[in-house]
Amino acid sequence: MPFIIKKTIAVFLFTCVAHVVKAEDGYELWMRYVKVSDNNLLLSYKKSISSPAVLGNSATIQAAKNELEKGLSGLLNRSYTLSSTIANNTSFIAGTAVSSTFISANIPKEELAKTGSDGFIIKTQAGKIIITANSDIGVLYGIFHFLRLLQTQQNIGQLNITSVPKLKHRILNHWDNLNRTVERGYAGASIWNWHKLPGFIDKRYIDYARANASIGINGAVLNNVNSNAAILTDAYLQKVKALADIMRVYGIRVYLSARFSAPIETGGLTTADPLNEAVQQWWKQKARQIYSIIPDFGGFLVKANSEGQPGPQDYKRTHADGANMLADAVAPYNGIVIWRAFVYAAENPVDRHKQAYDDFVPLDGKFRSNVMVQVKNGAIDFMPREPFHPIFGAMPKTALMMEFQITQEYTGQSTSLVYLGPLYKEVLNSDTYSKGKGSTVARVIDGSTDNHTLTGMAGVSNIGSDINWCGHPFAQANWYAFGRLCWNHDLDSDAIADEWIRMTFSNKRNVVQKVKEMMLGSRETMVSYMNPLGLHHIMGTGHHYGPAPWVKELQRPEWNPVYYHKADSTGIGFNRTVSGSNAIAQYSSAVQTQWNDVNTCDEKLLLWFHHVPWNHKMKNGQTLWNELCNQYYDGAEKVKQLQQTWSSVKQEIDTEQFNVVAQLLKIQQEEAKWWRNACLLYFQTFSKQPIPATFEQPDKTLEYYQGLQFPFAPGN
Repeated sequence: MPFIIKKTIAVFLFTCVAHVVKAEDGYELWMRYVKVSDNNLLLSYKKSISSPAVLGNSATIQAAKNELEKGLSGLLNRSYTLSSTIANNTSFIAGTAVSSTFISANIPKEELAKTGSDGFIIKTQAGKIIITANSDIGVLYGIFHFLRLLQTQQNIGQLNITSVPKLKHRILNHWDNLNRTVERGYAGASIWNWHKLPGFIDKRYIDYARANASIGINGAVLNNVNSNAAILTDAYLQKVKALADIMRVYGIRVYLSARFSAPIETGGLTTADPLNEAVQQWWKQKARQIYSIIPDFGGFLVKANSEGQPGPQDYKRTHADGANMLADAVAPYNGIVIWRAFVYAAENPVDRHKQAYDDFVPLDGKFRSNVMVQVKNGAIDFMPREPFHPIFGAMPKTALMMEFQITQEYTGQSTSLVYLGPLYKEVLNSDTYSKGKGSTVARVIDGSTDNHTLTGMAGVSNIGSDINWCGHPFAQANWYAFGRLCWNHDLDSDAIADEWIRMTFSNKRNVVQKVKEMMLGSRETMVSYMNPLGLHHIMGTGHHYGPAPWVKELQRPEWNPVYYHKADSTGIGFNRTVSGSNAIAQYSSAVQTQWNDVNTCDEKLLLWFHHVPWNHKMKNGQTLWNELCNQYYDGAEKVKQLQQTWSSVKQEIDTEQFNVVAQLLKIQQEEAKWWRNACLLYFQTFSKQPIPATFEQPDKTLEYYQGLQFPFAPGN
């Protein structure tokens, strides 16, 4: 072979290898552990971390050692082998006080006592960095936090950190089915390969557990709330055990969604009546079996009497009757029951906003002490913007659990860059006024308003089999933000975005500043081109992809978008004031005062609570119609700005990741225009007013948009 050809091939292969080394496919999430780019900090870190020791020999401590070795080797570009004992030159020590007399001598007992079972301390003491906790899982959490400090290039010269989770149960809800489809999943198939379990353990299960532990998530509901009773059979419980054995090492308990009718479907009974003694005994025996296989099983999550699911109301019993039956079954094993408050019925003519409150608030104080009522952040269904759910603050005798949606069912699915941190914070910071000013939703769910110790937050998972876990690279930030807020709901979405960008893309100031700007504005941008001014539930039905405000022929009235926007010749919006459905009466008087008057209501929620004339004068002087046009066009324009900002950091971002996001932003731009044009053309048939001439006019007809079909949209 001629020399020139050999040389050309060599150069080509080198280029390919170099590209492969650099390419970032997103699999490592925020745990990439790339070399610290600041040389001064790098030298400082190396000096501070010499001969590190991690003390103990449990499986969890071994996981902590593995993580620290992996993290330090990557971040500090030096191979580390961790010691299990303290030497004279040891400058970094991790372990419980029980594992080391040095730690117990240098960290006061009263300080450790404050950290509980999961918290940790990171402290510079006696010239050494000490990470300690009351439990091995606390040590693991502390090591992940320490690695985060290095990843985000923080000063570790004099550390004095005490971190304690504000919520006890920090849980991902997987809406994964046994056939590996994922309801409202936009990142491929389920990561649980039930067919190959328990014999085959995918490495992905371990990395999933690592990722959750890194942000403090300590629970996973493995199957869909629209449950299949087969998950409780002997064969599947062995598969669940295999996953539980992996999760346990990382402090994660597994939970199962239980189908209320399981005693009939798999138990041979003729009833599932919660007051029937045979049914009660069946569940007690099932709990005994589960705990004999999985001693630390977390408990059951139940969706009952909602959207066709079986439940206690089938037998004229209450939700408390059903929840308490299951709670009694798991109570001897310290298990809990999480009972979803997402209920509404087609035969109930009452405003859907009111139905969950009407069903559950009269039951306050009637649930067992190991029952949590899991409440969606808003009363309808994970809309891009909703007022907080009125149940928060209305059930002081009941432990309430927040349910957020991480998967982007209504917020752009896998094609849109929408950072949900601001949405989560908006809800958590909302004041219920249930115990006076300052009774925020966050304080309701962390137990501080009503002295509850059973506390928690759940997030509907956005995880699938895609190589980057979440479909859209930026969707990883929503998983990350959820976990960080579970641990500490006082963190702000800006700080969380800053961490995630530094750990995922770069610590360079220019990149952090510009990408954070994109993220922090993305949710508001999406609301503007989808559901401005309090519009809601106007998406395509079934698949929930794209706009379809015209749908009105579905059998159940509350499944039709026209039910929610109520556009007519006089105006648009759902009147939930005293003169309408009076849903506003479910909130405290202080909240009612904020929203009851059309002239004082926060305009971001205007059409949620009011039916407003098309020519109503907005606070900026525009008519409602013109402001609606402004919002839709502004949202679509801001997606263009997202594209431009992303292009400006092209040279600083891994090529593969850059190209993936650039392509998705192009899709998002087309979808924003689609939402804008379709909605305005439809609402224009009622307003009879023109889209202002200063705006680019729609290039397709309303009939074109109404004719679009998506029978194979994902997640349906």
